[in-house]
Amino acid sequence: MPPVDRNNPVCAKSSAPRVSFMEFQREYPNDAACLEFLWRTRYSAGGETAHCPKCEAERRFKRYATAQRRQSWTCTACGHHIHPTAGTIFHKSSTSLHLWFYAIYLMSSTRCGISAKQLEREIGVNYKTAHRMLRLIRTQLMAQDDEPLSVEADETFVGGKLREGERRKLRARGIQNAGPASKPRVVVMGMVERKGRVRANVVPSSQGSVVTGQVHTHVLPGSTVFTDDWSGYDKIRHRYTHHRINHSARIYVDGTVHTQTIEGFFSLVKNGIRGTYHSVSKRHLPTYLNEYVWRYNHRDDDAAQFRTLLRNAVTELY
Repeated sequence: MPPVDRNNPVCAKSSAPRVSFMEFQREYPNDAACLEFLWRTRYSAGGETAHCPKCEAERRFKRYATAQRRQSWTCTACGHHIHPTAGTIFHKSSTSLHLWFYAIYLMSSTRCGISAKQLEREIGVNYKTAHRMLRLIRTQLMAQDDEPLSVEADETFVGGKLREGERRKLRARGIQNAGPASKPRVVVMGMVERKGRVRANVVPSSQGSVVTGQVHTHVLPGSTVFTDDWSGYDKIRHRYTHHRINHSARIYVDGTVHTQTIEGFFSLVKNGIRGTYHSVSKRHLPTYLNEYVWRYNHRDDDAAQFRTLLRNAVTELY
């Protein structure tokens, strides 16, 4: 398949950074091609010579046929072995590299994510293996960075709305106007730069000390911060230029003052979870947030998300 011509008006702009399934199959048709990619990317651009840590010099390496599932390259001078998968998410995994690469491709090519059950059906592994693969991709390759932001900040509840039966039980206890906190749900704190990056974390509660602490941790001092009228944000005015939109009065936009950007991101997360995963436990929610944050932050990249994930995969993790 020829490369996409960005100057061709017939080609959609969004198609340029994509990797089609046919391209994936051509570049990574089997385990050998995937292993060769790791070897050349991590150790030997030319494929023949690499730095030998034992010889402490540039040496010729050769790949010998062995009974190992993960083949190694051997220094022809001293016999030192280099394993291209060592220190990556592929290390000591009995799942073939081709299936790992295909799982990464599926994660990067879908807009709302892929469930472990769907991955199980796609690549023919059991559910436990599929779940582990997706968890490692989310936690290791899609981990959120620690760079500070200048943002809109808001918090949301994840876990479903109150059902009528639950409302009746609350009314029986004398609680007439049950709010969001009346149901045990997970609180997610989100901060987003307008036309920029987003960060989202599970937090213990929506109390003022918690949300203020999150803002202090992740937002540059002196930045402009937009929030709603929740009283928990009262104390951030001492460190930031603080603008508020009065949601209690059903005012959602006042010129440039709004929290529509972060609320839009929350909608993407909730709709994605509802449509793809149906429900997510509190224990695993942070890893799913990593996925949605990563995809949002790389939405305008010139490089294909698949290639970015592969680049992250060859970085030593352990």
